[in-house]
Amino acid sequence: MNDDTHKHTGHAWQLRGQVRPRGAVTPRPGQESVWDYPRPPVIVDDTRLIQVRLNNVLIAETRTARRVLETASPPTFYLPPESVQFDCMQSDAGSSYCEWKGRATYFSVCVEKNCVNNAAWSYPEPHAAFTAIRNYLAFYPGRLECYINGERVQAQAGGFYGGWISKEVVGPFKGDPGTSAW
Repeated sequence: MNDDTHKHTGHAWQLRGQVRPRGAVTPRPGQESVWDYPRPPVIVDDTRLIQVRLNNVLIAETRTARRVLETASPPTFYLPPESVQFDCMQSDAGSSYCEWKGRATYFSVCVEKNCVNNAAWSYPEPHAAFTAIRNYLAFYPGRLECYINGERVQAQAGGFYGGWISKEVVGPFKGDPGTSAW
């Protein structure tokens, strides 16, 4: 493995949730620092009301979501397939690969004539450590309206990442300007 490959596999990543770097925001009571999340990531069950909408049409709703927590990134919420309105979903071409989770497939979300391409993704055959999210759907909050207990979340910067930024998490976050080397 050459040095460039090594840098991008996560093995060279020195921050793994054991220590917060200088500049990390100190969480207040009721908040979490993304710098306390582990690497490799973990899956945590979440029973809060999670909703996803497009043009105010409910696309998904659950109290049985799973959050993936990874150092430096806001949580990514995965919703069980039975909570998703699949009549609003269309498979998209292409895929991406996560060193931890495996190969992701993508979906457009469509309501009436409005389609948002690559608005959701899933891992139909995840790596062994992530089978708990097999076929669960994650949604980009920068492309759809995503809520945790009624709070509309903000999108993680960078366009590629799908983390949900709520009032409960503090950063700085991977994807923000100047974080490309993370």
